[in-house]
Amino acid sequence: MANPVPATFSTRANALLRKNLTFQKRNKKTNIRLTLFPLIICIILVLLQNLVDNLLDKPKFKCGCVCTTNQTTCSDSEKVCGVKYSDQTQVLACAIPNPPEWPPLLQLPGSEPWYPPVYTMLFTADDHYFGQIVSDNIFPSNVTMDYTDIMASLASNVLGSESTPDTNNFLEPAFTSDLPIYYLQTRCPLDNIAFPEIYQEGTPQQDMESFTYEIAGFTVDQEIRCADGINLWRDSSSVINNELYEGHEDNPIVSAFDFLNSNENGFNVTVWYKSTNKGVTNFGPTALLRIPRSINLISNAYLQFLRGLGTKMLFEFVKEMPKSETPLRIEIASLLGVLFFTWVVLQLFPVVLTSLIYEKQQKLRIMMKMHGLGDGPYWMITYGYFLALSVIYMLCFVIFGSVLGLKFFTLNDYSIQFVFYFIYINLQISVAILLASFFSNVKTATVTAYIGVFGTGLLAGFLLQFFIQDSSFPRGWIICMELYPGFALYRGLYEFGQSATSGSNMGTVGMRWQDLSDSANGMKEVLIIMFAEWIIVLFVAYYIDQVSSTGSGKSTIFFLKGFLKKPLSSCKKLSIQRQESNVLAQMEKPDIVQEKEKVEQLLLEPTIDHAIVCDGLKKFYRGRDGNPGKLAVRELFLAVPRGECFGMLGPNGAGKTSFISMMIGLTKPTSGAAYVQGLDIRTHMDGIYTSMGVCPQHNLLWESLTGREHLLFYGRLKNLKGSVLTQVSSFCKNSCAINRCF
Repeated sequence: MANPVPATFSTRANALLRKNLTFQKRNKKTNIRLTLFPLIICIILVLLQNLVDNLLDKPKFKCGCVCTTNQTTCSDSEKVCGVKYSDQTQVLACAIPNPPEWPPLLQLPGSEPWYPPVYTMLFTADDHYFGQIVSDNIFPSNVTMDYTDIMASLASNVLGSESTPDTNNFLEPAFTSDLPIYYLQTRCPLDNIAFPEIYQEGTPQQDMESFTYEIAGFTVDQEIRCADGINLWRDSSSVINNELYEGHEDNPIVSAFDFLNSNENGFNVTVWYKSTNKGVTNFGPTALLRIPRSINLISNAYLQFLRGLGTKMLFEFVKEMPKSETPLRIEIASLLGVLFFTWVVLQLFPVVLTSLIYEKQQKLRIMMKMHGLGDGPYWMITYGYFLALSVIYMLCFVIFGSVLGLKFFTLNDYSIQFVFYFIYINLQISVAILLASFFSNVKTATVTAYIGVFGTGLLAGFLLQFFIQDSSFPRGWIICMELYPGFALYRGLYEFGQSATSGSNMGTVGMRWQDLSDSANGMKEVLIIMFAEWIIVLFVAYYIDQVSSTGSGKSTIFFLKGFLKKPLSSCKKLSIQRQESNVLAQMEKPDIVQEKEKVEQLLLEPTIDHAIVCDGLKKFYRGRDGNPGKLAVRELFLAVPRGECFGMLGPNGAGKTSFISMMIGLTKPTSGAAYVQGLDIRTHMDGIYTSMGVCPQHNLLWESLTGREHLLFYGRLKNLKGSVLTQVSSFCKNSCAINRCF
């Protein structure tokens, strides 16, 4: 009932697609569980978001208020709210139409326990004389205090603090913490009303005189102490760099300057500053840095070198931009969701990988090849099938998150999300195809894949994210880490989360296409890396599959065959290399010698009269776990004429199954050669399959497909259509005795 006309590419592709759809229909429960996973994750994040919102809806997280009636409790109409009644947490929620003005500060490292503390600035320059003169102007020799205008006094002198800066300047931590504020000058005075006496180490410290004054709308009661500021010359910038790297506890370094080639005709300076100080401060990645004061000091020092000591550019204050009332809100999906969403997307990887390895382990792919399914329609339908499943899965993921109101999805541009997810799922499928060539067992692949899924998420969450947030970590190394697809996925989701958090806090939108041009946004480089890897990995995966997969039988340079000269016949080449051994021939049985001579004659003068020719075919299985190896087939010589019905008999272990497995491409021979219709089984199995039919020893079937569905699939591969195909399925229906067949 076979159709003599071979099936076309589209017919074979259609057969495989129908089989895949039937297989998918048989796995409804698995599909539902797979789809419910992102929904459950989104629901958990929504519940956590509601819980956090309820916690933040308390007075300690709202703008600070006091009762105008001087009572402990009062109605909202009797309350007055504002920044001056708020702490560091509450101020973030306040409306601030006129942000307070704060004196500019130097960021000081931790001081020693004795008084006065000493803070150091390092200098170098091409012109030593010039650099020394300019650096001498950096610190004033005395403090000028005008108690009628405290603000002007604080701004005109060199003020510094060891406090940790915040992410904004609505409340300056230096004026709200218990740490003192220091004036830096060349030498602290012995007796000054504004400062205590100099205390030697070990001398008991007297009470500090405090000043109460109005500053930026706040009544401040703050200790102000004196600190010695010294300038130290270094021979070169490399010396400064090494000293900053190693650190000096005896002389805490505030900052360092390299005047380079500066002179009276031009000013060119490099400024070093410490964004962190171990054990003293720990600035977050978005915290403000007190750098402007250092720039102002060195600029003033140069200006005084040119115009005299009375010349100064006054740095009066720093202030934030005005802001409306913004209730404190933490976007849980943007903070925790990055890790969870990484697992959601990566969950598809084991599904694709195990499906490919299942067909490989069960010898199903090679059976499809024997029935005419070539690599072209197989990979086109298989890739498209997994891509369609992945797209549907990701659409459900984004739709679930959007319907539930997660800002991670609703604030970021959906077109960017679509491009990002589409490129990644293509890369993920390509990586699965590549890795499928290196696994032969479904259980091993499943365990390995899930370890990779959870390990990738944890490493990215606790390692990659730390490096991303560390501005001092080289960006090149981050890009190298993103070459691993799982880390690239995490980086993209991290950028979505950061944009959603920023948009939610500021009441704006999240990521837009124009944001990709921002150097701080890593989405652009992630998209480029993933797209390039997708193309490269897909090509490598196809190449390795063609070379290494069972039954493909292609050489490592198969893609160059069009450029190489046509080789001699494989049969003739082998016969030329053969060296007969008369001694061994005399020891063999007459029928074996006769068959061997017949094979050698056929190799010297190849004809098409013989369907099968085996030339010294050998199969040896290596020993494992301390067991010796097994020689399954010992140099078999065989010539089967066309049209002959050939039967192979022998006891268990004689090598019958091993011989047939080699002939049909299930296993590769250890040595020797065999030819079917003149085609070498080592290099031309695809051509051999067009004229081969095999009934294997074991059932090579899909467990979730019925017998009728198997017949329909293989019938379509053989180009059976219409009534003929219906007859095939009817035959199964009439002859199958178990319900599972249908």
